[in-house]
Parts: sequence; C-alpha cells; structure tokens
Amino acid sequence: MLVLKGKIDQYIMIKEFKEFTTNGVLIMGTEEILNQYTTSKLLGLYTFIRATTTSVNAIIDSIPITIAPNQIVSLTPNQYFQFIDGSDIVVYQFNREFYCIKDHDKEVSCIGVLFFGNTTIPLITLNATEAHKFCLLHEIIIEEFDTVDTIQAEMLRILLKRFIIKTTRLIKEQNNVDHIFDEKLNLLREYNFLVETHFRKEHSVAFYASELNKSPKTLSNSFSGYEKGPLQIIHERIILEAKRLLTYTDKSAKEIAYEIGFDDASHLSRLFKKHVGVSPSSFKKSIHNYKN
Repeated sequence: MLVLKGKIDQYIMIKEFKEFTTNGVLIMGTEEILNQYTTSKLLGLYTFIRATTTSVNAIIDSIPITIAPNQIVSLTPNQYFQFIDGSDIVVYQFNREFYCIKDHDKEVSCIGVLFFGNTTIPLITLNATEAHKFCLLHEIIIEEFDTVDTIQAEMLRILLKRFIIKTTRLIKEQNNVDHIFDEKLNLLREYNFLVETHFRKEHSVAFYASELNKSPKTLSNSFSGYEKGPLQIIHERIILEAKRLLTYTDKSAKEIAYEIGFDDASHLSRLFKKHVGVSPSSFKKSIHNYKN
C-alpha cells in the first residue's frame, strides 16, 4: 500500500500490534482511531497525530487547537483529547510496555522536549522534504505491520524509535534549543521529567535539586537563559493538573488539592488564583456554566 503526496490510503483503517509477553501495544491508522474521542477523554496512550492534506481540529486539555497540513502533534497518555474534525490523518499510539520513553531516553532524547516539560502543546512543522520522508517511513511501517514473523515486534520498535528521533530533532530545531549546551539541556530534560513524576507529592525545588545531586542555588543558576525557573515549572505543572481535574472530573476543589499534594486546600487556592486569576471553585463553576 503506497502513500503518495502525503495523502493517506483510506483502506488503511486501524492496524494493531499486541505483544503478549509484555502487554505492549502499537496502533496505527487514520482518523478512524480518533472517532473514539468525539467526547473528551483521557488518551491513555502516547499519541502522534500527523495532518497530511487537510487541517485537523481538536480540543486538548480544554484548549482548541488546529493541526495544519504537514504538522505533527505529540501527546502523552494523561492528556484529555477531543476530536472535532479532519481527514487524511496519520495516527500512531503506543503504551510504555511497547516502548518505554524513560528507558529509551538515552537513545532518543525526547523527554522534556517532545514529551513532558511542554507547557504548550508541542507541534512539529514539516517542510516538503521532511513531509516526504515521513510518508516514506509510514509506508515502511505499514509493510512491517503486514509482516508477521519472530522479529516483527523489534522491527516495529525500531521504526517507532526512528519516528520519535526524527520528530525530536525537528522540534529542537524549531524551538531553537540547539544553542543550549548538551549538558545543560540534559539537566533541563531530567528536571522536567522528575517534575512530571513527582509533582503530586513534591512541590519544592530543594527536593528536585537533591534528586539531581545539585544544590537549589546551583539548579536555579542552571536555568539562567531559559524562559522559566525551576519553581515556575513545578507550579505550572500543578496548575495544569488542577485545571484538568476541575474540567473533566466531578471532584471538588478540596479533593483535588489533596490529590496533588496539598494538606491545606487554601494553599492550592492561592497558587491557582495567582496563576489563573480566579479560585479553583470559580474556575470549575465557569467551566460548568460554559458546558451548559
């Protein structure tokens, strides 16, 4: 099956590979995959969405977004996603059992760049040359899905790794991070991933500095020239999670505060109001009124 000029063969609906020894899953297909998200819900899987010939409209964590032709969006399992419309879409989904981002980060260097550590939704824009390369890679992935043998799982992992490396390189170029020394960039990536792992319980820079074998002052100095300091990254991650839970669950502001590590709900309320401009309860009420 060939993919020509970026247009997706509509006979390719959904292909799924399951590795029973690990419970690993890799899914590939078109917008058919996204039809399960016509109402907002957790993705549950790492997800790449590539728009080819037409724009894709979606809502991600309550934020409307348009993925233009020849753009790729990278999403994590804990994001809420709603598919509005679009066609000729390429979708890849996988779980950590199939390809563990953390375990393979030395190979692909995507943590804190492609996944985790982005306060804005990561969009990768492809020029004509890159779009053609991704179409060719997609053809190879299709062939491998149709080739059932003892090395199929490993071949699919290699191809997924190639896709991740290519998108990571492009987003680094487009975000102009190549000027940052590798050692400093790696520290920022490690910090972002630690925050993603521990933000529900740990809210102090001192904790993360200790995990990185740095003093809080040294860690803060390492962020000089970067657009955000270490404490701001912690706070923004807390606020993002609070917004998700307020928007998509029936939990009260007090329950949410306890869930993300605040013994006193008023502490979250003050932080939330500082960043958002309203209290968590007022935010939840406004979301409810908007939906109705």
